[in-house]
Amino acid sequence: MSQAETVVRTPRPLWSLGLLRSEIVTTFRRWRTLAVLAVLAGVPVLVGVAVKIETGGGGGGPGGPAFLSQVTHNGLFLVFTSLAVTLPFFLPMSVGVIAGDSLAGEAHGGTLRYLLVAPAGRTRLLLVKYATTLTFCLVGTLVVALSALVTGALLFPLGEITLLSGTSVSFGEGLLRALAIAVAVALSLVGVAAIGLFVSALTTSGIAAMATTVGLLITVQILDTLPQLHVLQPYLFPHYWLSFADLLRDPVYWDQLQKNVGLQALYALVFGSAAWARFTTRDVTG
Repeated sequence: MSQAETVVRTPRPLWSLGLLRSEIVTTFRRWRTLAVLAVLAGVPVLVGVAVKIETGGGGGGPGGPAFLSQVTHNGLFLVFTSLAVTLPFFLPMSVGVIAGDSLAGEAHGGTLRYLLVAPAGRTRLLLVKYATTLTFCLVGTLVVALSALVTGALLFPLGEITLLSGTSVSFGEGLLRALAIAVAVALSLVGVAAIGLFVSALTTSGIAAMATTVGLLITVQILDTLPQLHVLQPYLFPHYWLSFADLLRDPVYWDQLQKNVGLQALYALVFGSAAWARFTTRDVTG
């Protein structure tokens, strides 16, 4: 038997840690990504300073998120407040920018064809792009939480926190709940990431993909506020976003949290499959 006949060809795996690592490093080195993270980090600082000035001036209106009135008593509540402030728009918009540019930006820059010529394959490249976007979801959320924690510690006292159910827990347990809330918020962005990836697979313009994703985000959130659409609203991806507040109860209310995770998984499956169907049959020219 010749040497050529003894060669065993094995299928390429769908996953590559080296490719994923390279994609993550490339994404987080871009000035656009760093600028977005800087904006996210600045929101808690602005909120904290605003609350400090308001309370220092004898104000203290009831407006704002439900956690806002607790910030002056415990800086840890600035974490919860900042996540509540950034989740409706800033965080999902940032994810839409990263996801929308993931494939379309490569096509516009002329590097998508090169990536596909390399030993990657379309399915594996798509999985890596989505995993990178999910990584940004977690990193962006943690940046907001960490910035809020540092700002809260500098401007306000820290100590035991009183949960929404009236139970007091130690500062250490409060930190663990803050971490759990950050993870819950990151999971809430899974659906947006899949939608952005699908839109990115439809076009070769990164700007168009980003704008379309953000536009869809705003439109769906408006629909979620219309009482006439109450039957449809439980199926809209932002409907259960603020369910993370249930992690501040004792015992924790899991119903809304589980519905949120299930809904995000459904959007990831539907739009991830649509992105795969489009990308694997697309004629790549860029």
